[in-house]
Amino acid sequence: MKKLNRFLESTLLRPTMTDRDVDMLIADAIAEQFVGVCVPPFWIKKTKRDLKDQDIQVVTVIGFPFGFEDTATKVAQATEAIKQGADELDLVWSQTAFHSGMNWPKIEIAQLSKLCHSEERILKVIIETAYLSPLQIQEACLICQDAGADFVKTSTGYAPSGAKVEDIRLMRETLPSIIGIKASGGIKTLEFALELIAAGADRIGTSSAKAIMEAIRAQPQS
Repeated sequence: MKKLNRFLESTLLRPTMTDRDVDMLIADAIAEQFVGVCVPPFWIKKTKRDLKDQDIQVVTVIGFPFGFEDTATKVAQATEAIKQGADELDLVWSQTAFHSGMNWPKIEIAQLSKLCHSEERILKVIIETAYLSPLQIQEACLICQDAGADFVKTSTGYAPSGAKVEDIRLMRETLPSIIGIKASGGIKTLEFALELIAAGADRIGTSSAKAIMEAIRAQPQS
């Protein structure tokens, strides 16, 4: 299995974040060689510039945190994010359309998928598992698969709960291996991150990435 740092996306999406916070996020990502850093669209350009030629993905969010925007707005956000240097886009799908029984989420994801893939970017879709039953999680995963998503992601971090081992396991059982799973929301410990990876997560989105790496180094050496 690849090293844990290459599962970790270090995430910073706080309303009160400052440029110093972003500097620290980037410095930690370079020191630990995380697979990616997830920042709000406002900080994409700086993050891309400061990472330079590092093998670290610049990740941002689209339609965050509730997915209420119409598709044209999300397409515009995604287009600008790609222009500014985002490598991967985490799209909050249209929860309101899904819960209304509409087919629109698939149509929307397909449009964003086509845009991302035409620019050789990765699209992850946040389905907000806290608001879904097991059957709805399976349905959501299949919608994302059919619409061309590269990853399905659990949470924004703004719902009542985040990633759960049982949800990751269900998502992995539902999705083919070519579609990744990103666990996010409430992942603060090494033990929990390892449980989620064992259940099938390919990425761990967390604001505690540095602490997780420190926990590894603090373990007794055998």
